[in-house]
Amino acid sequence: MKTTTDLQAVARDLFSAVIGDVMDTMGLRRQFLPPEITPLDSRMVVVGYAMPVLEADCSGTRVSSEDQEQPFGKMFDALDDLKPSEVYLCSGSSFTYALWGELMATRAMKLGAAGAVVNGYSRDTNGVLKLGFPTFSRGRYAQDQGVRGRVIDYRCPIEFPNGTIVHPGDLVFGDLDGVVIVPQEREQEVLEAAMEKVHGENRVREAIENGMGAAEAFRTFGIM
Repeated sequence: MKTTTDLQAVARDLFSAVIGDVMDTMGLRRQFLPPEITPLDSRMVVVGYAMPVLEADCSGTRVSSEDQEQPFGKMFDALDDLKPSEVYLCSGSSFTYALWGELMATRAMKLGAAGAVVNGYSRDTNGVLKLGFPTFSRGRYAQDQGVRGRVIDYRCPIEFPNGTIVHPGDLVFGDLDGVVIVPQEREQEVLEAAMEKVHGENRVREAIENGMGAAEAFRTFGIM
């Protein structure tokens, strides 16, 4: 697991908008996950490394090719394989059942995971909120995945419907304004640029508070 980035400092000093902005200038323009994916609590922030999980719809729990019952597919294997500072990041299914819940969050916390981001629903909301485990989903819906979906692979690249591709080890940053993915090979470059932009935005804010107009501020600082 990578240790070069201070994830706590990233969570404290940065936000999704500034990270997305600097990646736009670098030509990385499809890095946000769909806007429907939001935190269960507006104060939640998730920062960690992607452990992508691929989900697929099914009917029932029987895996005919293997002639056995396999409810949830490889979900338990994927969950137990989480490493410290990783984010369980799941996509691939329809939006007809929950992909995350309280017991999964309990296990993930025990393993030191940073959070969960699912392109679908989450459930057991009161329990997850009580745990305080950073959880991002399309909303709350209790219908279970056991007989409707299964994990078919994990630690593999996955593509979201809006074209964002997530690889294992990519940096995941999520807050109230969205979830953004920083490619692993550009992580330090992006974070350094984002920190610089935050400092610049602070100067712009101070100038505007002192009476400078928006147009002049943009001409002066190149930031808005």
